Formats: sequence, C-alpha cells, structure tokens
Amino acid sequence: MSQQVEQQPEAVPTGNTYDKYGSQNPVVRRLMAGFEASLDELWGLAAPRSILDVGCGEGVLTSQWAERLGDGRIVGIDLDDPKLRAEWDKRRRPNLEYRAEEATSLSFADGEFDMATAIEVLEHVPEPERTVAEMARVAERRLLVSVPREPVWRMTNMARGAYLKDLGNTPGHLNHWSKRSFISLLSRYGKVEQIRSPFPWTMLLVRVNG
Repeated sequence: MSQQVEQQPEAVPTGNTYDKYGSQNPVVRRLMAGFEASLDELWGLAAPRSILDVGCGEGVLTSQWAERLGDGRIVGIDLDDPKLRAEWDKRRRPNLEYRAEEATSLSFADGEFDMATAIEVLEHVPEPERTVAEMARVAERRLLVSVPREPVWRMTNMARGAYLKDLGNTPGHLNHWSKRSFISLLSRYGKVEQIRSPFPWTMLLVRVNG
C-alpha cells in the first residue's frame, strides 16, 4: 500500500498584493504611519552596517535602506519573477544588489551580513522556520522581522470588507501568528531585544545566538 506524502505549498513571488506603501486611503495611511514609525525606530536601534533583506518584493524598503546605509552593503532577495526584476531595475543604488534566491537555502556565508530582515514576508513562505534559521545563520548580529498579528489582521480586513469569502485572510498568507506565538518562534534563534505592536502587526528586533 503506497504512502501519501504531504506536499508543502510552493512558494510563489507575490510582491505587494495590496500597495499599502502607496495607498491614498486615509485609514491605511494612518496604519502605515504607525508601522513605518516602529520599523524606523527598530532600524535605528539596530544601526546595521550591512543588510540582507529577505523577500524584498519590489524593493521599496530595500532601496530606502540602501540610501540610509550610505556605503554599507545591502542585498535584497526574492523569488525569480519578471515583474519583480522590472521593479528592481527602477530602484538601483551603488551599494544595493538584488538577487533571485530561495530563502530556505541562501548562498551567503555564515555571518556575512550584520543584520537580516524579513518585513511582511514570513506569512507568505511555506517553511517559515527554515527561513528564519537561514536568516540567523547569515546574520552576524540581528534579525528585524514583522508579520500581521492574528486574529486581528483578519478582523481588520473583514471590517473594511476585504477578502470576505476567505474570512479576511489576505491572498498568499500561508501562516498566521499571534504576538505570543511569533515571539516564541523567533526566540529559538536569539534573544528578542525589542517588541513593537503597531496595529495590526508584530515587529521584533532579535540578537542572534552567537
């Protein structure tokens, strides 16, 4: 009798399903102001010298960080996709490189970057723990990560009439964490130094295990 092997969902490039960074909706803009303020604060506390940005999407944040880093190296990775490559071509800087890579098997050396980031990414990947493990391997000092906070995220979507047939689940979201469960996941790979909860997200700054 043959055994059935459970298949992992395949990772697919998504970019921004909803352009929250460029939205003109006043509610979205207010939420994003809180998100960006928290992210900026944790980025400043980390004071990174170099960055690997996992799941960089169109490179919006990656290119902003490249400018902020000055001469510091930053590499943005995502799955190979013509639409993403076209966006990368619009956002070039001398210290910035984009690569098509699989997050669960990074080509970089141990501790090659000062910090690894995954901003609104881990909810999309089929193997989030393997992704975090690889990020911790290539980061010398810190991880900076954020995810939507559940069940608040779904409730917020439903309140604005979005994705009702999927009970508020944003397309492409494979994983769903409460604040506690996300802290528990990241704590396996280092000390959680800072926690921010800009509604409706969880954002962590983690010092990786030496």
